[in-house]
Amino acid sequence: MRYLRVAAITILCLFASIRVSVQGFPSEPDMTIDASTRDAVIDGVLKELTDYYVFPDTAARMTQSIWQRRQRREYDAITSGRTLAEVLTAHLRERSGDRHLAVRYSATVLPQFPFPSPPPPPEALEDARRQHYGFAKVDRLAGNIGYLDLRAFAPARLMGDTAAAAMTSLADSAAVILDLRQNGGGGPDGVALIASYLFDHPVRLDDIYDRPSNETRQYWTLESVPGKRLTRKDVYVLTSGRTFSAAEDFTYALKNLKRVTVVGEVTGGGAHLARRRRVNDHFVVIVPVGRPISPVTHTDWEGTGVQPDIKVSAAQALDTAHLKALEKIAPAASGPMKTEVFVEIERLRKELKINTPR
Repeated sequence: MRYLRVAAITILCLFASIRVSVQGFPSEPDMTIDASTRDAVIDGVLKELTDYYVFPDTAARMTQSIWQRRQRREYDAITSGRTLAEVLTAHLRERSGDRHLAVRYSATVLPQFPFPSPPPPPEALEDARRQHYGFAKVDRLAGNIGYLDLRAFAPARLMGDTAAAAMTSLADSAAVILDLRQNGGGGPDGVALIASYLFDHPVRLDDIYDRPSNETRQYWTLESVPGKRLTRKDVYVLTSGRTFSAAEDFTYALKNLKRVTVVGEVTGGGAHLARRRRVNDHFVVIVPVGRPISPVTHTDWEGTGVQPDIKVSAAQALDTAHLKALEKIAPAASGPMKTEVFVEIERLRKELKINTPR
């Protein structure tokens, strides 16, 4: 079985609509701002939210809340650029509950990038390539259960070959565990690519509404993919509170389609798709501009997270899914594999403190 290991996946955040740090760029020095700069930043942020935030009524509530704080002079004492970004982020999230929404400060002058954001620089793409585009590990667990630790949903055009190699490695497994406990997000085309390996025909995953264009686009699995599919295998998806954004999209869509069993914790609850909007030379606002809409539930998981089918701690999710997979294949096991399966079942039951049925 092939192993694809990485030490860190942080560079893949360049591809993702994922959790945004309220700290901005902590390695850079802070900047002193005066009242006119502070007011201009606040006005600029509110304008971007009014023009582009996915829910206009929520944008209106955030604007009203910030204006009330201004009237109470809550921002008058702020003279730090970094602090202003942090405080605005906290206040906007408090009113909206949207963890994709953030204001960020940069000591260096921000480029005049267009909307949407520019592509990652070549060096970032090279780092992502060396780190296998988020495919952290492919393994074979006891009882011939396949395991994939996927840390990000990179663009399909970049991770296609890696995905094909990983899925082909899992093709002879009796069942597959897909670990998204450390997956912070990515893009919808990456979600569609990985999901495509679990079906033998095109399936509608979700629709994505984009407020700037006022258009809704359907996302389907692909008709053909490189490598081998896993269409006839039970698939278990592991989740944690860190599972976020596109990783939740994958989990939510596949759960609603009854294609996977979700094991672990309720996910982070970030459904919206965000883009950067430049406020001025030193401030940018991350604006959630779109949202997925499930064709099954006709809603999404924003603020609530994806509920697991089997709710256990993130630390116990792998052993729990492994045990469930083995218990399902055990009746058909034979020869040396039967011994391996039943020995592992006993070990996992002891590890999870589950009494063995008599």
